[in-house]
Amino acid sequence: MATLPLFPLGTVLMPGGRLPLQIFEPRYVRLLRDLLDGQDERSPVFGVVAIREGYEVGEEGVRALHPIGCGALLTQAAALEGERFLVVSEGTDRFRLDAIDESAGTPYTTARVTWLTEPDGDAATVTLLAARLRAELAVFAAVTGTDPELPADDRALAYAVSDAVSLDVADRQRLLASSDTESRLRLGLELVRREREFAAALGAVARPPIPPFSLN
Repeated sequence: MATLPLFPLGTVLMPGGRLPLQIFEPRYVRLLRDLLDGQDERSPVFGVVAIREGYEVGEEGVRALHPIGCGALLTQAAALEGERFLVVSEGTDRFRLDAIDESAGTPYTTARVTWLTEPDGDAATVTLLAARLRAELAVFAAVTGTDPELPADDRALAYAVSDAVSLDVADRQRLLASSDTESRLRLGLELVRREREFAAALGAVARPPIPPFSLN
């Protein structure tokens, strides 16, 4: 078990994903400063957890969080006017949210978490499912006129589904929470087929629901 500062958001960060944020709430400005001040001793990593009930902004905005989140490694930070900061982070590893650390004494939420392993499942099945998923994504791209950039690695491909097609927070969370690559590929295949059928029926497709910046 480890302790980790949390940044609740209205979206889901995946391992390998890129997350730009504009930070202005005082508690998250403090979180950023704490990360930067401590980077000589440890990597500037915080936890991103999707909000299950509530809102991103406001002291009483978040009422419930999803139990599985993703670590975010701070890679860029720039100061803007008026105590605003633009930061970019990259998704690292998944974690399970065990408990809120009430003794942390931080203005932002600090949690006790368990970092999760990344089992793949049956190797032959993973290879087969990944090939099917790539084929289905190619059909989806043809139907929607999109051109997603897909990773060569099968594990990364399973996570990339969330950005290659238009998925809501609930579906993205299901992908993140899948126990292994095999089950995540199965789910990804199901979701891409569903979205492809929707797109074909409607003659259009929505863009992935991720704003350029999450305003917090």
